[in-house]
Order: sequence, then C-alpha cells, then structure tokens
Amino acid sequence: MRFLPKLLNKAIRKGTLSLRGPDGQVETVGGKEDGPHVAIHITDKKYDWKIPLNPELYTGEAYMDGHLIVEEGDIYSLLELFFINKRNFDLTASQIYWKSFARRMRRLHQHNPIARSRKNVQHHYDLGNEFYRLFLDEDLQYSCAYYPAGGESLEQAQLLKKRHLAAKLGLEDGQTLLDIGCGWGGLSLYLAQLMDIKVTAISLSSEQLELARARAKYLDLTDKVEFKLIDYRELSGTFDRVVSVGMLEHVGVGHLDDYFLNVRDRLNENGLALIHSISSKAPPGITGPFLAKYIFPGGYSPSLSEAISSVERSGLWALDIEIWRKHYGWTLHEWRARCLANKDKITAMYDERFFRMWDFYLAACEGAFMHGASHVFQMQLARQRDAVPLTRGYIETQTDSFAHHDEAIKERLAASTKVAFEG
Repeated sequence: MRFLPKLLNKAIRKGTLSLRGPDGQVETVGGKEDGPHVAIHITDKKYDWKIPLNPELYTGEAYMDGHLIVEEGDIYSLLELFFINKRNFDLTASQIYWKSFARRMRRLHQHNPIARSRKNVQHHYDLGNEFYRLFLDEDLQYSCAYYPAGGESLEQAQLLKKRHLAAKLGLEDGQTLLDIGCGWGGLSLYLAQLMDIKVTAISLSSEQLELARARAKYLDLTDKVEFKLIDYRELSGTFDRVVSVGMLEHVGVGHLDDYFLNVRDRLNENGLALIHSISSKAPPGITGPFLAKYIFPGGYSPSLSEAISSVERSGLWALDIEIWRKHYGWTLHEWRARCLANKDKITAMYDERFFRMWDFYLAACEGAFMHGASHVFQMQLARQRDAVPLTRGYIETQTDSFAHHDEAIKERLAASTKVAFEG
C-alpha cells in the first residue's frame, strides 16, 4: 500500500496504528505521543487510495463492507485514535477540500421541505420498532440521557432526563403542551401522568406513532395525549408549553429561522418552550459524510451560534441555556454495548453489513462526544422575560418534588412498552 500509510503517518501523532494490507505487509505509524494502539487489516487494495481521498466516508464504508477489519481493539478504538488526532487529519489536503465542498453544498443537502423531511424521517426512524427496542431503555428514549452522578443505569438516567425537562418546563395543572418530535411517546406520556395537562405530540414516523398510541391506550391516557402524524410547519394554535427533544437536528441549517418562528407562534403570550438538541462548541460546520449518506440524510446539528442567531431573529427571549458535555457519550456507550450484546438478533433482522454500519455510527458519535466538539444544549425560550423565575433554584425544587412519585410512572411506562409490543 502506498497512499494510506503516508496519510496515517502524517496524521497520527498520539497512539499507534498497525496497518496490514491485502498483501500481508504490516506498517506501524504514529507513536510520537502516548495513546491507544490499534491494529487493522485492509483487505481490498482500492482503499489504499479511497480512504486518503475522503477518510471519514470511506473508512466507514470499508468497515461496513467488511474490508476494514479491526484485529486489535475495536471500531471505537480506531475512531478514538482518529478523534485524538483529528486536528492533524483536518489539515490534510483531502479533508480541507471535502469540508470546503460540503460547506458550500450544505444548504442544498439540508434543504428539507415537508415531503423531504418525511422521507428522511422514514429512512432512520421506520427501521422497525423491534430493532430500537434491542438497545434503547424500556421507555424507548432515543436522545441523550442525564447522568448527574455519572454512574446511573441507562434506565435511571433517562428518567432523570425526563424529570429534569419537566422541572424546567414549570408545568401546572390545566396547561396545554406541544411535543415536537415525540418519538415513541415516552416524554409526552410521562408528563401527562406527572401533571394534569393536555398534550399534543407530533412526529413524521408512522411506526413510532403506532406504538405511542398503543402505549397511551394501555395507560388510559388517550383523552390527555393526542399523537399526530404531522410536520411542525403544518400546526396551528397556541400552547402553554412547547418541548422539543432531539428534533432540531433534523431541521436543516436553511430552516432554523422557520423552526424558531414556528416555536414562537405556537406559544401563547405567557408560554415557555424547552429545546434540547445536539450542538457543538465549534463554529458552524457540516454533517459528517458517513452520517449524511447512511444515517441521517438531511440532518445537521447546529452550532450554538447558529441556533441563538435564529432565536434572536424570532424575537423570543433566551431565558436559560444549559450545556451537557459527556452525557451523550455515556448514553451512546450504553446503546452500543446493548447493540453488541444483540448482534445476532440485529443481523437476523437485517444483515452483517447493516450491523457494522450501525456499530460504526454509534462508535463515531460516542467518540464525537467524548473526544470531539459535540455537546447537547437545553434552551428555555419565551415571549416574556419573566416566564420563569429569575434564578435557577426552582429547577432543583421541582426536581425533588417529582422524585417522590415518578418512579411509579417509570414502571408504568415500561409496562406500556411491553404490552404495546405484545399487541
């Protein structure tokens, strides 16, 4: 192999990588600074030039297609090696070219009118509810969990996330709430049991909504929670509260203004919105080519500056912004561990190539949160500057009050998932 070893030798300073080519020859690169050691085998000689051409895309494809085999360590170890040396990779000519090209094209790639948004959602979220059940928690929360102590189980951390969101929303009996991007309904069903409120929950995934409605029926909440297959841009009316968890990433950079204007228009005069999204400490960027092609077409996690600029243009007050740094890394680590434990079942549902694709996706995202620039923000927005108390003490007070009785809600939610799957 000629080209790949040159790229790796130039980029890898921390840690070492042993590369065995199709002819069996082994070259070891790196070692200038301490770091992990990983050994890989490239079985197809075309990746000698393809990976240097676009490392992020073709490394993923080589692994997915079985032409990149990790012989020492695992795919996360390899990606960790990439992330701790990312600055050096980013300075290579091919990365500079592709990132520059992607920046110029990102508005086109993230142009998400309603019809395209539906198609993008179906690509990822309609893979089958049984599949997601294999690695998510019992409530099917497919967003960042909250680990205040750092050692919670996934189930407990997802409950703590919902509890934290509920406290920030400042819910009162008799209010109305809109859940934009409700997934399998766990948050909406949790909030409707926590307080006497009416919830309108929307999604573009028919498979998610089918299960969410079955869960609501089991919990006898169909009069309190209405699940709708509708785009956020098709809604009308106003609500006391708006919550949106993990949906902003599907909006697209060219639609951020429209999204926050819609949030504003859905709030009544004294309303409060809570937006939870993946973001980055870095300036505005791009979606990685592997994620854009295989996992989240049309997706983009906006930088904090992009999000807050759109908030400013909406006329809303940003009342509070909280940054979660490692929480999603821990969440993704648990999801990937559960996927690995269920490899045979996932492979039987799809095939080996799909499993490796998903493994690469989860490992890459975990690396981005543990070693890269990714983080999560929670942003409170309102029409009025005093929609919540002026200091944060109320959040802890509310959280403590919910902790006395939401463990029972957690058990009911888990039971509703089980019953819904059993039909």
